[in-house]
Amino acid sequence: MLDAARPRVGGHRVRAAAVRLRRFASVGGEVLRNPTTLAGVTIIVAMVGMALLAPVLTEPNVPDPYQMPRDWGALNEPPGTPDHLLGTTQHGGDVLYGIIWGSRTSLRLSLIVVSVTVAIGVIVGSLAGFLGGRVDEVLMRIVDVFLSIPELIFALAIAAVLGPSFGNIILALAAVFWVKYARIIRGQVIHVKQNDYVDAARVIGDSRLNIFVKDVLPNSITPVAVQATLDMGNVVLIGAALSFIGLAEAGLAEWGVLVSQGQAGISAGRWWASTFPGLMVFLWALAFNLVGDGLRDVLDPRTERR
Repeated sequence: MLDAARPRVGGHRVRAAAVRLRRFASVGGEVLRNPTTLAGVTIIVAMVGMALLAPVLTEPNVPDPYQMPRDWGALNEPPGTPDHLLGTTQHGGDVLYGIIWGSRTSLRLSLIVVSVTVAIGVIVGSLAGFLGGRVDEVLMRIVDVFLSIPELIFALAIAAVLGPSFGNIILALAAVFWVKYARIIRGQVIHVKQNDYVDAARVIGDSRLNIFVKDVLPNSITPVAVQATLDMGNVVLIGAALSFIGLAEAGLAEWGVLVSQGQAGISAGRWWASTFPGLMVFLWALAFNLVGDGLRDVLDPRTERR
């Protein structure tokens, strides 16, 4: 019986890995066939390219390139001004510089927050779903407490307590976003561990850790990948909101800070200082939502088109 079960489990693992590879390999083709997802990918590539090439596109401010350089002789200059293609803010900050280095700030914010929250959420949710019992009860009650508070309000409270700082915004968002991953992965793990191949692995004497790493987790991670893509946009949207109300350092090259600085001039016709960075926040969030929806269509069997 054990000899019969062992090839079955091993064969399943090989077949499952091959299926996952084929599904991920087909993502590119599906993206190319979906115009909205392709548009999202194009915007993301353009913005990430701008962030990576920021030191080439603009001369970095010394000593801190993430701080806006100021030209006190060019306050509230409109777009098209020499040396200030997109105009300046009321403090003489170059809007183009803020947009380019703001993309770098947003990319750093998204990558750090999403990476940390996915790691924490997957660990907590996997433990809850795989071990079950009292561990599941305790961990999920903690998750329920976090989920009962709206994300923006919770992040605002944490960032306000910690003080105005971009680093504190990262901590606040990380403290808020991990719970959704814990909830998602827990449900997936509970579903996957009921499959026959998991029972077969137990019969042949595989350790619980080996079963989890080889059988359960790889087959549970797809919804997490989709949610992480969506959150790459949501994190920047909420981060910009926190920066807008003054929870980031003054003068930071960040889109929310620029929108905040430019809002006072809108009524006086100085629309550019808020409009351009606000458009960047919109495009960033829109692009990742388009790609996230496309990935859900491709990777989630329940929405797979026949």
